[in-house]
Amino acid sequence: MEKLTLSESEWRERLTPEQYHVLREGGTERAFSGHYNGNKADGIYRCAACATPLFDSADKYDSGSGWPSFTQPIAGDRVDEHRDTSHGMVRTEARCAVCDGHLGHVFPDGPPPTGLRYCMNSLSLNFVPRADAPSVA
Repeated sequence: MEKLTLSESEWRERLTPEQYHVLREGGTERAFSGHYNGNKADGIYRCAACATPLFDSADKYDSGSGWPSFTQPIAGDRVDEHRDTSHGMVRTEARCAVCDGHLGHVFPDGPPPTGLRYCMNSLSLNFVPRADAPSVA
């Protein structure tokens, strides 16, 4: 996948201030404040910064954490994982593989089949109903 690299001013033009804080500065929205946490519609979740398809609603579940949670990305090459030692703890950060936008974190406490919980910020995602989503293959 081809990388998308923009200047900070281009990112600021493309994103809302809240999205910029999450995607470019590694911020986190408050639990239960995101508009996709309770979304149960069928479709695809894309990166809010570059529109890369990241997650399928078929892999979304209610983790009770207050953030949209998925068992896996839509494809293995869509989300990069990095060691995050901020805030005095060790976590795995999830970033968009195309634009390097901060999405959230991955935890090893999810349900089968992966046992993983991709805990994402709603601000880092855009939902597209399946009927409106072109093939993501």
